[in-house]
Amino acid sequence: MIHLDTSVLIDALTGPRRSLPTLRGIVADGIRLGVSSLVLYEWRRGPRIDEELALEAALLGPDAVTGFGELEARVAADVYRQVRRPRGRELDIAIAACALTQDASLWTLNHGDFRDIPGLHLHLT
Repeated sequence: MIHLDTSVLIDALTGPRRSLPTLRGIVADGIRLGVSSLVLYEWRRGPRIDEELALEAALLGPDAVTGFGELEARVAADVYRQVRRPRGRELDIAIAACALTQDASLWTLNHGDFRDIPGLHLHLT
């Protein structure tokens, strides 16, 4: 399973859609995609047009969203205490915790934001 970061959704579903071919290839290969509810919040708070939202729904499906519950909160708090300079990174740490609890890799275009998170596998394209 690959969890998507907001940066990938923006890059794949808006503007020139640079990451869309890779995203479609992942889906065609039968790899499950997921997003945390936090990523969905970040993505949807931007000005989205109907076409982008329809493409999001088609790619992700109804079971792709992982909530941020008690387990994710505990993992995020543990990660927060382990990394250097966690302040200001709370949302990224929470997004990483969602991927960790799902045993998923995280595809992000902002590798530096996640590189030091213990146990997190970054999906590199």
